[in-house]
Amino acid sequence: MVTAGPTREYLDPVRFITNESSGKMGYAIAGTLYRHGVDVIMISGPVSIKPPIPAEKIIHVVSAEEMLEACSQYFKIVDAVIFTAAVADYRPASWSGQKIKKTAQVQRLEFVKNPDIAYEFGKLKKEDQISVGFALETDDIIDNAAKKLEKKNFDAIVINSPNKEEGFGYDTNRIAIMRKDRTLKNFPLKPKKDIALDILKELETLWTHNILQPGSDPFPLEAGPGCHGDK
Repeated sequence: MVTAGPTREYLDPVRFITNESSGKMGYAIAGTLYRHGVDVIMISGPVSIKPPIPAEKIIHVVSAEEMLEACSQYFKIVDAVIFTAAVADYRPASWSGQKIKKTAQVQRLEFVKNPDIAYEFGKLKKEDQISVGFALETDDIIDNAAKKLEKKNFDAIVINSPNKEEGFGYDTNRIAIMRKDRTLKNFPLKPKKDIALDILKELETLWTHNILQPGSDPFPLEAGPGCHGDK
């Protein structure tokens, strides 16, 4: 399972809180998995991207709570989860059914914490499941990523930063992958479709080293692209 894109947390029927995630990284990963024969399901927030996998393999959601509800259906049955979605940390404490009018010079909003989807999966994760998270950091990058890795029970975490030509909105990215043992592998700037293949290779390595079920690899890189009949 792959989560992708942003979430939207609505204030009223026309305004919402969101972030700059385009969903490009998550969609590239889902497409790469599918082209290599992996049975993939994607939970997607609102994006404007051509789907890289069949429509029946995508569940579209809007808010963080909707994404958690959709993901929860698969928590017990998936082999692996890649959490690329940029889920809003907070949502408005109240929602107005009518457009909020401009009445006061200062308008104060109250927010409540959203569910942490990766953390919820981490609490339920079985020994034969793998989870990979993403950390987009602007300061104390390695330390903050390591804390997320431990707190959310990830097997690995993909680290990136919102720099020029990297991260949100761009077709390229520069990442590092940290494993549970804190080993760190850096990758150069490259197209997100190539980054997706790097992540798939890491996923297969994690499966081989951690799960140890010969003949049951759900990430068959050796099958090569096009095994779903892509044109």
